[in-house]
Amino acid sequence: MHAKNWEKIFTGLFWLAGAIVFLVLLGFIGDILYKGLPVLSWHFISRKAQELQAGGGVAGQFFNSFYILLISMGLALPLAVGAGIYLALYAPKNQATYLLRLSIECLASIPSIVLGLFGMIIFVNFFGFGFSILSGGLTLLLLNLPMLVRVTEEAINTVPKTYFEASIALGATKWQSIWQVVLPAALSNILTGVTLTAGRALGETAILIFTAGTSVSRHIGDLDPLAGGGTLAVHMWYVSTTGLVADKTEIASGIGALLLVIILALNLGLLIPKKLLQANKQA
Repeated sequence: MHAKNWEKIFTGLFWLAGAIVFLVLLGFIGDILYKGLPVLSWHFISRKAQELQAGGGVAGQFFNSFYILLISMGLALPLAVGAGIYLALYAPKNQATYLLRLSIECLASIPSIVLGLFGMIIFVNFFGFGFSILSGGLTLLLLNLPMLVRVTEEAINTVPKTYFEASIALGATKWQSIWQVVLPAALSNILTGVTLTAGRALGETAILIFTAGTSVSRHIGDLDPLAGGGTLAVHMWYVSTTGLVADKTEIASGIGALLLVIILALNLGLLIPKKLLQANKQA
């Protein structure tokens, strides 16, 4: 068979594979929104959850989801960016650097339930934080950190070396070149990694079941880091498996739709500054 015919066949197969994936994803998202959007309302988001009575909301879990995300990402970002800069621009090519990269890869591949058990042993029991927002945030840090380090290193490596060399040639120090030239050029790719990591963290359950627990504070918007750390994803699991309320199916569907809307809004919210950064970079 002629090479051009083979090319047409494989091109058609690639398009077919892409269309199947797109249709599966579209069907999955459509099913979640179809079942969950009718449940979403200000009443659902602003009211406390109920253990026995129908008609409860997810206010405490909604707040805790973002509070734990803020703690974990706030601690992970400075560490990850610093480690990424070191690996990309400072680390020598030796056995120690290889072991460091290998450790990061191993940490990224550890199942989340193992990290949850580790967090329960260290933060919940050893340090005595209990099942709390702080325990959940610190353990979630272990999940977010390796991905952010890898994303930062790869983003910096995509910046042309000529940017850094030109800055040094103009008299800037190495740190000034990194801070004012390399990082701004890599920022759009770093934002992509931050978005993916945040979306993954919002939907995490195994880690938070063992560290943050399933309960929430009696006060909505409680900033006490040692308060109960139940999140939207954990509450969805809890209601679906052991919930006693009559409308547990509707609540679970509503939480699923709410999480999907939050993640889509998070991606779209970071897409705009990313496009602006790319436009400025091209200009």
